[in-house]
Amino acid sequence: MNTTEEYNAVIDYCRSLFVNKTKDYGTSWRIMRLSSITDQLYIKAKRIRTLEIKQVSKVGEDIAGEYVAIINYCVIALMQLEMGDEGEENLDAAWVAQKYSDKVNETRDLMFAKNHDYGEAWRDMRISSMTDMILMKLHRVKQIENNEGKTIVSEGLAANYQDMLNYAVFALIKMGFADKK
Repeated sequence: MNTTEEYNAVIDYCRSLFVNKTKDYGTSWRIMRLSSITDQLYIKAKRIRTLEIKQVSKVGEDIAGEYVAIINYCVIALMQLEMGDEGEENLDAAWVAQKYSDKVNETRDLMFAKNHDYGEAWRDMRISSMTDMILMKLHRVKQIENNEGKTIVSEGLAANYQDMLNYAVFALIKMGFADKK
């Protein structure tokens, strides 16, 4: 497979899971403030790092599932950024599925632009480094949130969420997840 096929295979799985959870739970995530979504992302990334170090899971959930959750929470964050914390909580599932695709397509386009410039350097990275990059981006996002969304010279929240989403996709590709789906 090539990067496009692998990326799309990972996203297709994540999107399907997200759409089905939307059918089960509705858009209950709409109640979350952006800072809460960031904290949820932090919990997922921190768990991955802990499992990478300890090599044992006592609750039986694997690292791949946590990367999938990071992807879906990043998409939620990007949607919340656009819609704001306030507003309609019960969104139409079809509309949400389209919004999901829109946000992923924007993020995938960013990835291809960066891949062009960086020559797919991510393929030579360790998965543990991708976890660390996600954690670093989360610390950046928390700082930006603490600064009420203002930056002086740095990329904003959306770019950081997009980078985290892409690192999670890359990690899953390197784990062979795309081949299994």
